[in-house]
Amino acid sequence: MFESIAETISKLSFLLSRLCLWISSIGIVAITAIIFWQVIARYIFNASPSWSEQLALYLLVWTVLFAAAAGVREQFHIHITVFQNGLNKTRLPTIIFTHLVTASAGLTLAIYGTKLVSRLWQYPIPSLGLPRGSAFLPLPLAGALICFFAIEHIIANSRNEKVIPAWR
Repeated sequence: MFESIAETISKLSFLLSRLCLWISSIGIVAITAIIFWQVIARYIFNASPSWSEQLALYLLVWTVLFAAAAGVREQFHIHITVFQNGLNKTRLPTIIFTHLVTASAGLTLAIYGTKLVSRLWQYPIPSLGLPRGSAFLPLPLAGALICFFAIEHIIANSRNEKVIPAWR
């Protein structure tokens, strides 16, 4: 039974990581297009759009946080392995401990991000007409994903397996 749960977690994690990477990729393309349009409008048409900077910042938060979540699963985030590689008997507990710390950070983002979103939802972003809380919605979403991805690594490491990257 544990085998099927681990496989289900792995498959779901793979798909969620792919989704995070797609959201981040689309976000980067959109931010680039928005900033490009802002430069064109300002210097060629002499009329800078009021929404462009706010929308680029809005998308930046979404892009960075979902890329960070994918980075936890894909392990392309910055981490130091010299200490872990030097360990023999305590290597597995150390690796599991680091993933527990990561899961705790993700859980903290999810909990406090939810509180922030709920408190700011009623206030609008004037130039966009969107709720201010929607700009911070990636905090709890990415936090939950970070926690989930770290748990997948804990399960894989305890079974002496590797997490198959979704981006290759």
